[in-house]
Amino acid sequence: MKVKSYTKKIIISAVFAIGFFNGFSQSKPLFNLGDFDNKKVHFGFSLGLNTASFLMESDLSKSDSLISLEILPQSGFNLGIISDLHLGPLFNLRFIPTLSFSERRMEYTFLENDGSTTFYTKPVESTYLDFPINLKYRSLRYNNFAAYVVGGAMFSYDLISQKDVVNSTTNLAEIVLKLNEQNMYYQLGVGFDFFLEYFKFSTEIKMSYGINNVMINDNTLLSDPITRLRSKILLVSFTFEG
Repeated sequence: MKVKSYTKKIIISAVFAIGFFNGFSQSKPLFNLGDFDNKKVHFGFSLGLNTASFLMESDLSKSDSLISLEILPQSGFNLGIISDLHLGPLFNLRFIPTLSFSERRMEYTFLENDGSTTFYTKPVESTYLDFPINLKYRSLRYNNFAAYVVGGAMFSYDLISQKDVVNSTTNLAEIVLKLNEQNMYYQLGVGFDFFLEYFKFSTEIKMSYGINNVMINDNTLLSDPITRLRSKILLVSFTFEG
């Protein structure tokens, strides 16, 4: 339900913003970077802050002592290089290879024989190489501003995946949660372009929802209760294009 809520909010915001700017576009002369849209290709870079989490399906009955399993989202950051192909007055095709640092935490609560509870927090750290391809639909410019919506797909490769680790211990504190290093996402976002004197500055908020199950079940007490695990990332980015 939360995924649908995020997506609905992004779509409503994008439609409202683009409609607003289209309604007022060309009512005043353009000022900065008047020939920006005449160029076929643009390059730039992107800086972003991300909040990573998981979409989880679990079955706690697979463990007699596990009473709760929660996901604790964590913050990270992104660095990307922008290649933008201008397809027409309103459409752009964007390829932004990105180095992404993210973390999630899984909190397990076990019931002990004496009735007490024990907590285990397992950090899941990732350093991704992201390869998103997005189609950008932008409003007409209103002076030096424009709104846009963006959507597409992304392939990610985790450079520090621990999928090959052998969990030979039963000590919960030492067991590693193993995830696949490859991840596929679909993406949806909304943003604003600001045409400054020498470059275009943009702010963007985008949701990425994992498609494939990244959980590797190696029959440990930590992996057995998880039947399906997909990545979810909220990204707020700031882009600079010339």
